[in-house]
Amino acid sequence: MNKSLDVITIGRSSVDLYGAQVGGRLEDMGSFRKYIGGSPTNIACGAARLGLKSAVITRVGDEHMGRFIREQLEREGVSCEGVKTDPERLTALVILGIRDEDQFPLIFYRENCADMALGEDDIDEDFIGKAGALVVTGTHLSNPRTEAAVMKALKLARKHGVKTALDIDYRPNLWGVAGHGDGESRFVESRAVTEKLQSTLHFFDLIVGTEEEFHIAGGSTTTIDALRAVRVATDAMLICKRGAMGAVAIEDWIPNSLDDAQKGPGFPIEVFNVLGAGDGFFAGLLKGWLGGQSWPKALEYANACGAFAVSRHGCTPAYPSLEELEFFLARGVKRPDLRNDRELEQIHWSTNRSGEWSSMHVFAFDHRMQLEEMPGYTLERGGDFKLLCLQAAQRVQNGRPGYGILCDNRIGRRALHAAAGTGLWLGRPCEWPGSRPLKLEPELGLDCGGLEEWARDNVVKVLCFCHPSDSTEQRAAQEETVKRLFEASRRNGLEFLLEIIPSKVSAVNDETNATLIQQFYDIGVYPDWWKLEPMKTTEAWNNAIQAIERNDGNTRGIVVLGLDAPEAELAASFQVAASFDLVKGFAVGRTIFGDVARAWMKGDLSDQVAVADMAARFERLCGIWDMARKTAKGN
Repeated sequence: MNKSLDVITIGRSSVDLYGAQVGGRLEDMGSFRKYIGGSPTNIACGAARLGLKSAVITRVGDEHMGRFIREQLEREGVSCEGVKTDPERLTALVILGIRDEDQFPLIFYRENCADMALGEDDIDEDFIGKAGALVVTGTHLSNPRTEAAVMKALKLARKHGVKTALDIDYRPNLWGVAGHGDGESRFVESRAVTEKLQSTLHFFDLIVGTEEEFHIAGGSTTTIDALRAVRVATDAMLICKRGAMGAVAIEDWIPNSLDDAQKGPGFPIEVFNVLGAGDGFFAGLLKGWLGGQSWPKALEYANACGAFAVSRHGCTPAYPSLEELEFFLARGVKRPDLRNDRELEQIHWSTNRSGEWSSMHVFAFDHRMQLEEMPGYTLERGGDFKLLCLQAAQRVQNGRPGYGILCDNRIGRRALHAAAGTGLWLGRPCEWPGSRPLKLEPELGLDCGGLEEWARDNVVKVLCFCHPSDSTEQRAAQEETVKRLFEASRRNGLEFLLEIIPSKVSAVNDETNATLIQQFYDIGVYPDWWKLEPMKTTEAWNNAIQAIERNDGNTRGIVVLGLDAPEAELAASFQVAASFDLVKGFAVGRTIFGDVARAWMKGDLSDQVAVADMAARFERLCGIWDMARKTAKGN
């Protein structure tokens, strides 16, 4: 059978609500960040980030949190073929906090939750047969129904030559041997749990656990004795995690000391958050194990992925991409608090973004001042018009990828909110219209704390009128504002688009944009997107693109702005820009809506005609760009 998947995990899937404050009791947490969670789900996501084709078998509720898990799995590149929707039960929740380097309080909300209703009927033989490996986590052996599902999956894995692995993942309260308030507890002795685990150990090729988890699996609180009891029950490769001491691999006989087992290098990092570190470790181990690496190398991958998890907030969001892992292993630790390593964090951010935007057709109607100056404008009519703009954009999009809008929250709030979840790329402006030096919309606050209220699919867009000839004071003031906004965007998990327009300040040449781009990188601003004027020469484009690529090899790309140019002029600029792969498309506004808005505001156009006219103009521009791209590629 075709092994189209590297690994399938099976078991828990939840939404993690992580306390945003660090250093206090869970009782005192004031806000929370929402992440995907559950050990098998975390492992599948971590494996996908490392380039493995992964899937998870689980159940989620038929509600908002269940849909969030599905959507997040898709963003992470994890197959949802094995994810079942339970119409009767809610998705599991976990509330977690970081009190200090030793205390990580958590509460599981898992009473009759969806993933614990996983049953034998949810296990499909053909699906299991597609995998190179099946990973089981111990929690799903704690209940007769979920145990039956796990055992069926293991037997089918054996039948189809699928490797099998167990993450012991011992949570005493999920086995019913500790109370709801003991979610942080990692070990309570239980003969019943030991017997249940030992009855299944012979099904596995690989077993992974901490020393305490091997204590429960082996029925002894002495690690060597516990490992020897496990070895009696199974010939599996045993991986014992030892916290700051790294991990060891034991292939056959159990040595008298773990120091005599195979090891991989560890990493001297600060412990910030241990929650989810074991899942990150397992993802790295899978990368080495399934890739045929030696056990010391596989442990190096695993230890590094665990180190990332320990140093960051959240579980899945902390795990590295393959590019990030390789960079880290080649460069080494520069500072023990990895989350504050700017070079590493830039790679982490830019290589783990979700969504594919290789082509960009953006209708920009984020204009405010231009509408406010039109005869007949009122705030309400402006909002109504922007809803018509959205309708025009959606008519052209027609459910296809690669389309977007730029829309503000002051006049266009209703349109911006209506666009959520439509598949459109959503950019949202922050600059006060026409300001120079740059000022931001008051709603953002002096520290840009207003971004906390933004939907996470919004892209922060800021327009800066700047020029290399700016005075030292002017440049410093504008750069400080841009950097403050950029850093607030990163804190809130929002992508950042920087638009620069030097031609409105002074004359430009082939070096102007490249010089400005370098100046922003020099102050530590790394835009996900650049929005640039249509440059007339190939040399100007070459210079700008070289400036971006030598500073950031993972930028999303460039979109070309329109500056209210007529279609013929835009077509000529598209011909030049489309020959560069880093230019992903355009973001044009007044060329599409300008004439329509003026007529509509005066009452000379109906809503239907306005939408049809703007859709036709937008579609023509899309066609002009697509043809320019095809021509540039010789198609």
